[in-house]
Amino acid sequence: MTSLKNHLINFFKYKDLLKLLVMKDLKIKYKRSILGIIWSLLNPLLTMIILTLVFKELFRFNIENFAAYVISGQVLFTFFSESTSLAMSSIYSSGQIIKKVYIPKYIFPISKVLYSLVNMMFSFLAVIIVCIITDVSIKPTLIFSLLSIFYMMVFSIGVGLILSSVVVFFRDIEHIYGVLLTAWMYATPIIYPMDIMPNKFLFLLYSNPLYYFIAHFREGLLYGHIPSWELNFQCLNYSIITLLVGLYLFYKRQDKFILYV
Repeated sequence: MTSLKNHLINFFKYKDLLKLLVMKDLKIKYKRSILGIIWSLLNPLLTMIILTLVFKELFRFNIENFAAYVISGQVLFTFFSESTSLAMSSIYSSGQIIKKVYIPKYIFPISKVLYSLVNMMFSFLAVIIVCIITDVSIKPTLIFSLLSIFYMMVFSIGVGLILSSVVVFFRDIEHIYGVLLTAWMYATPIIYPMDIMPNKFLFLLYSNPLYYFIAHFREGLLYGHIPSWELNFQCLNYSIITLLVGLYLFYKRQDKFILYV
């Protein structure tokens, strides 16, 4: 308990550095960009339009408010994909800093997730816009979609810590993870309804953490429902366990990072 308290104190001690790293990434991304951070809003809108035209017309999915259905799953998956990919390379890409000064190394992967979270919140505005345009009734249950984003953020930090602690020693993980993300996207009901999944493959759906996060997100936002206790438990369970595993692996390996970055 004392150790956990010390880690929390240490974390808040470096909160200004964390903020600085996030702001630095935002400035780098939108440097010399005319529209700047507005791209975080436009990108999901343009992607949604393309996906809606292709899948709605060609595959005839019988989903009410298909555009809102697609963008709600898309932005959450994009947040996870971007944040974990950036967090994965955050340690070895910051090797020169790590070698020169003492900084809690977990600051780097966490800063990448928080940077992606900022982008996500602008993309969330795009989701609201699409919902309004497609006549989705915006209800007070919208607040639960913010809880969904929080669950996903915690889960992404856990995955980011795991990946960043492994890729330092095995750089091939970076390439493997890119392929895994593609498979993970198609295994998640982002652009198709759950009921088209064959029964023999349902176990893949129910063992997929992203299925629960996206389902939770859609419950409050699209359907006006309060997510069930069971759904909340699944999201919280995946988030906390993944975070704890990530912290354990990261702390176990971090003293060796300096030898490989």
